Amino acid sequence: MRIELSYINEELTRNAPAYIRHTNDAYLDSLREIAEDIKVHREERPIVLLSGPSGSGKTTSALMIEKMLDEEGVETHTLSLDNYFSPLTPKEIELFHQGKLDLESPKRVDSEFLSEQLTKIYNCEPVDLPTYDFRESTRIFEGKTLHRKPGELVILEGIHSLNPDIIDFPDENTAKIYVSVRTRITQDGRELHPAMIRLMRRLVRDLLFRKRSFADTLMMFQSVEEGENKYIMPYKYRSTYDVDTFMAYEICAYRSFLIEAFHEMQSDPLVREMLDFLEHAVTLVRDQVTPDSLVCEFIGNGQFQY
Repeated sequence: MRIELSYINEELTRNAPAYIRHTNDAYLDSLREIAEDIKVHREERPIVLLSGPSGSGKTTSALMIEKMLDEEGVETHTLSLDNYFSPLTPKEIELFHQGKLDLESPKRVDSEFLSEQLTKIYNCEPVDLPTYDFRESTRIFEGKTLHRKPGELVILEGIHSLNPDIIDFPDENTAKIYVSVRTRITQDGRELHPAMIRLMRRLVRDLLFRKRSFADTLMMFQSVEEGENKYIMPYKYRSTYDVDTFMAYEICAYRSFLIEAFHEMQSDPLVREMLDFLEHAVTLVRDQVTPDSLVCEFIGNGQFQY
């Protein structure tokens, strides 16, 4: 799918709140349809696996589906695959600081431990939930437990959630969701690739919430993209449901966070490609984006805690 930037600008200039609401509702409707089907099949498929590349909006999509199901009376719990990473060895920590550790590799996941916990969750046995401490590269337990009851659902979201080598669990007992940006923005015969929209998302999020500079995020782009093509894309065919997380107004919401720095960095080809579109986009300020927007995962002020 494609959409002209001039059309987006016209709609926002004419009535920004209405266009934002219309865009949000279309995304929420797609999730609501999925949530309803998951609800129907919750007895035989109580484990929901949600995957997508970096910056695809996995966390918001998972939490939104959880909220919808909870409101329908179906208790749902969301877990992050990140918390099942294996603690790094001293050698891996050294490679990480040298920029030589493959951060996208599925080998980072402790698949044996994860499969053990999923089996217990499916069998309605209590489990002690892990948290991964990224600063110390270790797994910790903070007293959080999960004891799924019959009829309840568990969503596991993460980039490797559809990889059968990582999730050793019967297919017939899982629902599978793949989310990513699919729509392309066009202007003057050119297209902004969805990967660039996801990169904008990560640049803003990393700066605001992970204290990571634009230069650092851009430096990681190639390895992240290679990891997605190698480890994530090959398994999207396994999904039961697919969601386009593109929000038509989103680059307008990122503009104020990026435009000034991008003018100083435009010798970088990636920056130049994104800047060509940002320069022609109208600006949305953060307060114009409603808390139920997926965009809030990247700019803040949303209804969920990330």
